[in-house]
Amino acid sequence: MSKIFVCAHRGASGTRAENSLAAITEAVKLGCEMIEFDVRMTKDEHLVLLHDPLVDRTTNGNGLIRELLYSEVLDLNLYFENVLVDTHIPTLDEVLDMIPSNIRLNIHIKSEREGSKGSNDIVNAVCSDIRTRDLYGTAFIAGTDEVVESVIRIDERVNRCLLGSQGRIDSYAQKARDYGCTSVQPLNSLTTKDFCNSAKELGLEVHPFYADEQIEMLRLIECGVDGILTNYPHLLKNLLVD
Repeated sequence: MSKIFVCAHRGASGTRAENSLAAITEAVKLGCEMIEFDVRMTKDEHLVLLHDPLVDRTTNGNGLIRELLYSEVLDLNLYFENVLVDTHIPTLDEVLDMIPSNIRLNIHIKSEREGSKGSNDIVNAVCSDIRTRDLYGTAFIAGTDEVVESVIRIDERVNRCLLGSQGRIDSYAQKARDYGCTSVQPLNSLTTKDFCNSAKELGLEVHPFYADEQIEMLRLIECGVDGILTNYPHLLKNLLVD
């Protein structure tokens, strides 16, 4: 069990507002080996942490993030369990500044802009941060086929993780290997021993999305995963030391 790494999904999002500085800080305090977070781009091309294309669910604002200016986004507060949290949507730079260098970065690029140009814009910006900060050893970009293809075009040195196991689990690991990915992040319900064995034979690391109950965490560990994404990293941490 000690070899399984803990990946805090959107930070410690089960106990803090998702993708917030508080959630990232809590994941760091818990000693998580990896932190996953979502990155989107504002209208004026600033990178911010947000899962949904709309800000409606998690903030007191409304509308598409890609139609809001960076200055407008920073004025929005976040919600956690329907309670307004006095904080702002963090920028990617803020988060990269605060995460220790020994923690791996699972950067999920969300691009709702249609076509390769939309993906290229945000991928290029994230790759630039990875290059400037020399995070090649600890960071990877997770995304759809389109996002992964953009990473390959822009900077093949950046590690990548193919998402989208649903509907193609039998070919998913091979597709990731064809893209030169270092890891896969299958849906937890699709993760089996056979899948893990096949992925590892291809040289891929397996960290399913996601498990919040210990019974499912144990099942995934039995399957032979390398790590697990969870909204409650403290639960997985406690399980691994038992």
